[in-house]
Amino acid sequence: AWIDVAAPFQAEQLAVRVVGNVSTRFRDRERSLAPIADLIARQYAERPGNYLGFLSSFDYLRRVADLMRDRHPGVPIWTQTPGMDEAGRAAFLARFSESGQGVGFAVLGGAFSEGVDLPGKRLIGAFIATLGLPQVNAVNENIKRAMDRRYGVENGYDYTYLYPGLQKVVQAAGRVIRTEQDVGTVHLIDDRYRRAKVRGLLPGWWRVE
Repeated sequence: AWIDVAAPFQAEQLAVRVVGNVSTRFRDRERSLAPIADLIARQYAERPGNYLGFLSSFDYLRRVADLMRDRHPGVPIWTQTPGMDEAGRAAFLARFSESGQGVGFAVLGGAFSEGVDLPGKRLIGAFIATLGLPQVNAVNENIKRAMDRRYGVENGYDYTYLYPGLQKVVQAAGRVIRTEQDVGTVHLIDDRYRRAKVRGLLPGWWRVE
């Protein structure tokens, strides 16, 4: 059983832009670094303010952040680190002030992609450079085979990887619009966001460009 509840927000509040010329697959990571860094810098120049950038791992995060410092030193950035303690998390969030400007980089599915409330100008946009798919490992592959048996071949992949991944994406994007007065931008960075099946799993009130 399921129910689809209408959101209290309007499509005009959130610009959702698909960046379909970039692949964030592991084999394409090196080629994706410069396009991601340049996109973030362009958006920041267009509308300065506070942004969150979500990557799939700490290694990917570090590489994008390092390139941002090299190519776009005028954009202030700060990063989530592995094992960040409570004081570190508080300091990370404190950078998102009403008058602040810059980009905080975090891992999708981590401490800053859900349960974080940054209304108004504290956060005006997000960059999500991943589909959030769980790792392919023995446990997940066993789950996939069980789902294939229960729901039919090929459906196991959706239940094991696609649905959990996009749930994390939607939760992260949800940090941008917290009230009926908020306005912001979300960039979904990966060519797979062009797929009708993937778009069909995004919130109905989003107007995806």
